[in-house]
Amino acid sequence: MELDETMMVAGIGCRKGVDQGQVLAAVEAALATHGLSAAALSALATAHFKHAEDAIAATGKTLKLPLLLVDDAALRAVSLRALTRSVPSLQATGTPSISETAALAAAGQHATLLGPRIAVGPVTCAIAVAGDVA
Repeated sequence: MELDETMMVAGIGCRKGVDQGQVLAAVEAALATHGLSAAALSALATAHFKHAEDAIAATGKTLKLPLLLVDDAALRAVSLRALTRSVPSLQATGTPSISETAALAAAGQHATLLGPRIAVGPVTCAIAVAGDVA
């Protein structure tokens, strides 16, 4: 199936209890790294087990983006395509990077990362894109 437009997803990983300012700072840093604005994003994504992290949901509302919760099987399915290999993340979650795998899984089967995750304090953000990026 061909995508009509680009699907661009910011994946979020974080320690427990972060605040919205920290999540927003990580998203903004990742966007700036790739020369993008928040308007380019289609959604935010994170691991399903992060559903109670209110700061991630609040950031989605602030940016007027849906928050996609990705299940463990989908995160593991794209793990080999992650650019970062975090031993603490592997030990805690079974995936090398929550932000990278969430972005990849949510953006779709043929998604690619624009680069490795960006860490801002206790929050990481990675951007994946699928569709027509030419």
